[in-house]
Amino acid sequence: MYPLRRNRRLRTTEAMRSLVRENSISPNDFIVPIFIVEGKSIKEEIASMPNYYRYSLDMLKAEIKELWSLGLKSVLLFVKVPENLKDNAGKEALNPEGLMQRAIKTVKDVCPEMIVMTDVALDPYSKYGHDGIIQNGEIVNDPTNVFLAKMGLSHAQAGADIVAPSDMMDGRILAMRSLLEEEGYYNTGIMSYSAKYASAFYGPFRDALDSAPVDLQNIPKDKKSYQMDPANREEAIKETLMDIDEGADIVMVKPGLCYLDIVRDIREVVDVPVAVYQVSGEYAMLKAAAEKGWLNHDAVMMEQILSIKRAGATMIASYFAKDVVKLLS
Repeated sequence: MYPLRRNRRLRTTEAMRSLVRENSISPNDFIVPIFIVEGKSIKEEIASMPNYYRYSLDMLKAEIKELWSLGLKSVLLFVKVPENLKDNAGKEALNPEGLMQRAIKTVKDVCPEMIVMTDVALDPYSKYGHDGIIQNGEIVNDPTNVFLAKMGLSHAQAGADIVAPSDMMDGRILAMRSLLEEEGYYNTGIMSYSAKYASAFYGPFRDALDSAPVDLQNIPKDKKSYQMDPANREEAIKETLMDIDEGADIVMVKPGLCYLDIVRDIREVVDVPVAVYQVSGEYAMLKAAAEKGWLNHDAVMMEQILSIKRAGATMIASYFAKDVVKLLS
């Protein structure tokens, strides 16, 4: 006896498949990471991230206009800090005329409606490449939180809509939210990197910002004492719920593809938006495989993005954002 229900009936044509499709992708799903450098007339390709660039502020203007014209409405800013401005305390991060602060103002001047998110972390400013202040060979938690809160406030004062602490210090969301409230920045959002793993996928990003941990005696060689162990699953839920209790408006899982189980776990227990960061290593792998002719770039790119959305992501920070939106159009 043939089955009364044949699932293939709903797969017969593209029109039919589109009609019953459970998940779809639009420009509204994306956060666009942008790397910024000092100087003028600079648009330099990142060697380990083909077709992705660092921009000086004057060149940033055209990029923001293009993103908005494509329907991309949110950017996440990262800055490459000159070596002579790096120290252990990251004091340049609080400079009201620093590169990040000027970048925020540049984006808002060009496109006031663009949602500006900012990376709040010490590693671009640290001469040691770490996300925290180092004392006696240890990355200290609470003094770092005091500084990170001031950094978030500085970004808010420059015009950031959402600050995004990516450091994984304990209690930094409460410190940041408390200071923002005290200073009257009630509407500044916090997107917390709540489940950020000590991943091997971050290499190209660290190339882009020259922010890898340095190899010095008595200095930690990696970030495993604060970023999460890739073997852990339940810990991610605990970290995320604590961040929400401390005042996070959006929570993030980073990286993406290897952690889709974490995305689904978190989506099922929280009532705030869930962001996923499809990181530089994920981008670089596909670009390299496509260049070799081993994979169909666009097909695999879309499959990856859909898998992140299907897992439960509300929004996706991705270096593929422009590629995806151009393909959709």
